[in-house]
Amino acid sequence: MDTTITLNNIKLRTQLLPGDLGYVAYIHGKQYAHELGYGLNFEGYVLEGLHEFARYYNPAKDRVWICEHDGKIIGFLLGFHRGQTVQLRYFIFLPEYRGIGLGKRLMDEFITYMRELGYKEAYLWTTNEQQPAIALYTRYGFRLA
Repeated sequence: MDTTITLNNIKLRTQLLPGDLGYVAYIHGKQYAHELGYGLNFEGYVLEGLHEFARYYNPAKDRVWICEHDGKIIGFLLGFHRGQTVQLRYFIFLPEYRGIGLGKRLMDEFITYMRELGYKEAYLWTTNEQQPAIALYTRYGFRLA
């Protein structure tokens, strides 16, 4: 089921469409090269994970949240089932859309999704450079393991 929510002219959809995953890989590769100096190895890592998700995507167990503004993807989050738990992945916003509450909104959506589907645990991987994201994850109960 697709949901469209308008928040300050930003639409949030949960239906995965052709081209979405490729664009998410592009955003990750381009943005993290610019901001953190990551190279092709990181982009390859992202592509491998997105390939796995595309291969095993199950709309009954998995969820995507795609933020769009003026028809362009500006943010993304993915929940991927992993047995009895769920992995939070590919949480990203274009820089000009940070700090306006979208991250909190997507985290609220993620927690609701977990509860609705009965997941008791979630995990994610990030890097030390992602301090604002780490602070958000911590506020939502994630802890360093």
